[in-house]
Amino acid sequence: MKKKYQAAMVLGGVGDALGFKNGHWEFCQDGLDIHKELAQLGGIRKIRVALPNWRVSDDTVMHIATAKALVKHGHYDDINELIKAIATEYKNCMSNMKGRQPGITCIKSCEMLDPRSLGGCRVPFNKRGGGCGAAMRAMCIGLRYPNPNQIGDLIAVSIECGILTHYHPTGYFGALATALFTSYAIQGKNLFEWGESLLAVLTQGKEYISTTRIDDKEENIKEWDYFGKRWQEYLIVRKITEPNSKPVFPTTYGVSERDDFYKTLSFDNWGGSSGHDAPMIAYDALLGCNGNWEELCNRAMFHGGDSDSTGTIAGCLFGAMHGFESVPENNYANVEFRNELEYLGLQLCKLSEMDSASCRCVMF
Repeated sequence: MKKKYQAAMVLGGVGDALGFKNGHWEFCQDGLDIHKELAQLGGIRKIRVALPNWRVSDDTVMHIATAKALVKHGHYDDINELIKAIATEYKNCMSNMKGRQPGITCIKSCEMLDPRSLGGCRVPFNKRGGGCGAAMRAMCIGLRYPNPNQIGDLIAVSIECGILTHYHPTGYFGALATALFTSYAIQGKNLFEWGESLLAVLTQGKEYISTTRIDDKEENIKEWDYFGKRWQEYLIVRKITEPNSKPVFPTTYGVSERDDFYKTLSFDNWGGSSGHDAPMIAYDALLGCNGNWEELCNRAMFHGGDSDSTGTIAGCLFGAMHGFESVPENNYANVEFRNELEYLGLQLCKLSEMDSASCRCVMF
């Protein structure tokens, strides 16, 4: 289990670096061009993911920030203090964004945060806050609260973490989805059931918002059906809406077909850039890769959409499920921040094990 925790954090960074390619592949909107360049490099198994050619993006830097706050917070039960700690780490990490292409929403939101003042972590509702910036940094919350009896903790922390920069249901429900899927990976839950289970937990997420965000309740309600509706549509397409059902993929589902399909999932024709479709594309890649790292990369890291974000999520989920199995050592041995990622994974594992040993559960 310790190896899976470490692999989850490290391979999240690897998936980010591969999908980012120093900004070149993240903003390339033609998957065929990416795969041509990939072939020229000798394929995924020949790539040595290391600086200077394969730096991680803002996704991993902010994922590290979330994990650092969770580890520092330990077992302290005050969610407000935890959110302050996360907000502080987010503001601090903005000094390490040169060449990492952070999103405008994250930048502006972090500028507004003032964790030291009363109410300094309460940001206004943002009608344009449905991007994937909350989803791509929340997987470690699922590592911290992996047990089914901790679902209340996971819902509260992931949503509040998402709201710090993306106060819109499509944004913060994206954080809930990636945290939840990571907990499912650690639990060993049947992969085919993750999507349908998300819809059930989404109802609890809406209840949490209705209870804690009274002042903004109407604005949230007006916008929150989109996330669940798009996930229902996706699950119908993949034919995994019933227990024991298996996903169905098109007979021909190559690079171009995936690019086209990812666009149909998207909000604005850029697959993976929103809170609903970044975890969706990562999930789709997991469903189709059959535990094979190279195929996961082809589907989640190398496409004409927001490939670093989908790559970060998919890489983390793969690590939580399989560890470093089938991953070439040169893909992860020298990835940027590897030591810190491994350390954080180990500490999160220790915290979760201590909770399991004491049957500890806090319902925020």
